[in-house]
Amino acid sequence: MAEEYKERLLKKKYYENCPGCKVEQNKELQQGIPIRELLFTWVIVLCTALPISSLFPFLYFMIRDFHIAKTEEDIGFYAGYVGSSFMLGRALTSVAWGMVADRYGRKPVIVIGTIAVVIFNTLFGLSVNFWMAIATRFLLGSLNGLLGPIKAYATEIFREEYQALGVSTVSTAWGIGLIIGPALGGFLAQPAEKYPNIFSKESLFGRFPYFLPCLSISVFASAVTVACYWLPETLHMHSGKNILPDDSDEALEAGSCESNVKQGKTGQIEESGPIAKKSLWRNWPLMSSIIVYCVFSLHDMAYTEIFSLWAVSPRKFGGLSYTTNDVGVVLSISGFGLLVFQLSLYPYVERLFGAIMVSRISGVLSIPLLASYPLIAMLSGVTLAFLLNCASVMKNVLSVSILTGTFLLQNRAVDQDQRGAANGLAMTAMSLFKAAGPAGGGAIFSWAQKRQDAAFLPGDQMVFFILNVIEAIGVLMTFKPFLIERQIS
Repeated sequence: MAEEYKERLLKKKYYENCPGCKVEQNKELQQGIPIRELLFTWVIVLCTALPISSLFPFLYFMIRDFHIAKTEEDIGFYAGYVGSSFMLGRALTSVAWGMVADRYGRKPVIVIGTIAVVIFNTLFGLSVNFWMAIATRFLLGSLNGLLGPIKAYATEIFREEYQALGVSTVSTAWGIGLIIGPALGGFLAQPAEKYPNIFSKESLFGRFPYFLPCLSISVFASAVTVACYWLPETLHMHSGKNILPDDSDEALEAGSCESNVKQGKTGQIEESGPIAKKSLWRNWPLMSSIIVYCVFSLHDMAYTEIFSLWAVSPRKFGGLSYTTNDVGVVLSISGFGLLVFQLSLYPYVERLFGAIMVSRISGVLSIPLLASYPLIAMLSGVTLAFLLNCASVMKNVLSVSILTGTFLLQNRAVDQDQRGAANGLAMTAMSLFKAAGPAGGGAIFSWAQKRQDAAFLPGDQMVFFILNVIEAIGVLMTFKPFLIERQIS
């Protein structure tokens, strides 16, 4: 086996000082599951995902403490704007960060993104008013542009047989971050009230009751920033023609030092002149997968905020009257279930059914599940806790399965030299939709709480109905002629 790898390695031409070529050489000699690369990808994505939704369990109380909402029903409206400011900032800069990643490398963008988490997530925890909270979240989103490059990185650092596992790791860490983040927020917010024996009301954490969860995430991000020193760069940095005398599609798809080659029908690789890059806007397999991704992302972000607001809102408004600790427990259990599924089952399910089919099935199953939430709210005690945890685990597993499928489709739709820009474009579009998610979700949630006696879909039933409409639209868009997979010739 080792001789076979060495033989393949000698067939290709590599450039001595090119970091991308060094990665390709290591991939050719690599055997077994790349644990180190998976761990790097996991912690980086987790670092950027944690601050996105960690505020949702305590955002209701934070807005209340800012005294900007005139009535209790208006809290959700203002909470939506704080939740959206991060995504708006990211939408404005994602393409630029993608272009920087394609020009200067994935690693610099990743490091800048982790440093942004350290600084601005800490400042958010120290917010003293509504506008400071919005400003720090906006700057955090603007300077944290690493998700697009890390998605490209995940397809470049792994051999083709492990690419599904690599992209699954991105979406798993992302999904875990969106669940563990709120769990941390739920457990660590207002520590002077929950743990008076440890934190006094006169301490820093007593004066800033939402600082502890933000500080915890920033400390983790600091450790990730230091670990990035050992992160290998995957971008090819060399000029000239590259001859790849390997007739496999694997070499082409993995981007092995390849920029100016073309493959004949017989499988021979012939030397050619420079090839103009295909416009991303005219690449319909890419654009269609991005649009589908955006629709599901809108739903996912709206659900993430609405779930926490719904859980902590009073029973008289159709909520569960949960504490932030209760929400943290539910989301922790969901995170564990998601972790088990994505690492053990998803790669096999994707190989069996394909990325598109997995997304379709997950979307269809999500609709009746969400419709059951208003019925779950009528329960109490152990029955409520058990069914809510089951529903939350299933919903998060289905949501992340959908996003993983669209991740794979996007990165398979372009070659390596365009993956950073393509993922930046996807992040911009997705961020716009995700910015609309919390703002729209908060406004709809606030409106729904004021119509408890309506004849048609009263209270929170309207909220979950609208979420299901968005989900159904996303499922319909996964069919041809709208969504098309790239054909590798």
